[in-house]
Amino acid sequence: MDTEQDWITTPITADILRGALDLEHTAHGVLPHRLPAWARAQCADGQLAMAESQPSGVRLAFRTRATIIELDALRTKRDYVGAPPRPEGLYDLLVDGHLAGQDSVSGGRTLTIDLTNGKVETRPGPVGTLRYAELPDRAKDIEIWLPHNETTELVELRTDAPVELAPDRGRKVWLHHGSSISHGSDAASPTAVWPVLAASLGGVELINLGLAGSALLDPFTARTLRDTPADLISVKIGINVVNADLMRLRAFGPAVHGFLDTIREGHPDTPLLVVSPILCPIHEDTPGPCAPDFSDLSSGRLTFSAMGDPAERAGGKLTLRVIREELARIVEQRSADDPNLRYLDGRELYGEADFAELPLPDKLHPDAATHRRMGERFAELAFAAADGAFGASAGPRA
Repeated sequence: MDTEQDWITTPITADILRGALDLEHTAHGVLPHRLPAWARAQCADGQLAMAESQPSGVRLAFRTRATIIELDALRTKRDYVGAPPRPEGLYDLLVDGHLAGQDSVSGGRTLTIDLTNGKVETRPGPVGTLRYAELPDRAKDIEIWLPHNETTELVELRTDAPVELAPDRGRKVWLHHGSSISHGSDAASPTAVWPVLAASLGGVELINLGLAGSALLDPFTARTLRDTPADLISVKIGINVVNADLMRLRAFGPAVHGFLDTIREGHPDTPLLVVSPILCPIHEDTPGPCAPDFSDLSSGRLTFSAMGDPAERAGGKLTLRVIREELARIVEQRSADDPNLRYLDGRELYGEADFAELPLPDKLHPDAATHRRMGERFAELAFAAADGAFGASAGPRA
């Protein structure tokens, strides 16, 4: 922090933070959450806790003439035993909607995770400072997109000119739920996550409830979607249900119906798009569970394998092919009474031809180039196409 600068400190409140559903006050500042406190209290799973506290799609948004902006933040970084250090989490600065800077903060906590036995050790670290200087000396809209893959406590926002609330541009709100692929997996930066790219191209405001490992048809997630104001909603269902080996076909269909029923309690007429899994060859015809392969971890390569037996499909075990068929059937059945419900086969976002060109590096998650392709495809299929799920309803609010 430059102590000689005349700083204006702006409280970090929900008014200047978009994409978060809850703000927890901590000893250091505020911690954005993507699930409300009551929902977090209903599940003690550590994976979910880590995923929902990673601020994918969360950004500070305000208007200012400031030429210098500083943000103090306390990150929580993950390291895996035996693997090279993970890339630094990035903050993307947008000025009037255009990417104008990228940086990381130093310090912070480190979680050292041993995937072979599940042990986690926490090492404390100091608050770091993000600094953007030499910004245009004019009134401008600022967005600072937080790292999609690092839990981030926001400590203090400083500028050399006053901060105002960002104006309401009248854009519709798109509420999306999905797995680690929607969360960001190996996207290049927070604005390069596929739903973020699609929202930018579609001209909508995103609330991203992509929850790594946790798109599991949980009732508290459905109630969160029900209670969150939105103009457009999509739910991407399937891959986590398979790789967690969570349920059988008998339970899956009613669970999907219940999930959609709950959303419809709060959004009876909102355009609602059900998206099935993208192509993932290891799980197309082989059930879960999915397990990590540590054989090449020391060289930085972690891959995943499907541990089920294809013959188990006869007993109701789920594969991606089975899930796509069931989701298509459910949407067709329900759409007779719900004209605003649509279905999108995830292979239209990433299919066999895409896999041949851009294979999944760890056999499960798409890389940065695939995130871009998926974002562009979704924007075209859902927002731009005249017959797309959101095509006629994604413009500015009336």
